[in-house]
Amino acid sequence: MKLSTRGRYAVRAMLELALHTEEGPVSRAEIARRQGLSPTYIAQLFRKLEQAGLVQGVKGPGGGYRLGRHPAEISVGEILRTVEGPIALVHCVTPGGQRRCRRAENCVTRCLWQEVSEALAGILDSVTLQDLRDRARTSP
Repeated sequence: MKLSTRGRYAVRAMLELALHTEEGPVSRAEIARRQGLSPTYIAQLFRKLEQAGLVQGVKGPGGGYRLGRHPAEISVGEILRTVEGPIALVHCVTPGGQRRCRRAENCVTRCLWQEVSEALAGILDSVTLQDLRDRARTSP
């Protein structure tokens, strides 16, 4: 299982906002420069994140983006679900996925994939932007 660039970049961009939250809104160009990402790609990610209430766009001079909630209230799992969809190892353990797989009812390994998916989601849900911000500020 691999996490797509969409999910990784969304977490990096959100962490950038968390690191600079006291400074006010952060421009898309500044996030792009600091993270080595395309400003256009950040705009695409932030559209979804804004719809979910995770970021707020601020218009006008000095505008940009800021977090929609305190960093301690935003988990990595929530960010990833917003831009990637459900956290699941295989499609048959996503909501409604059983109906797409004709073997789901009798599949012995499906329970294992469900347990692993739930454990992964639990870990991602237990880490907040505040946790990442604290790690970034204490690392060399």
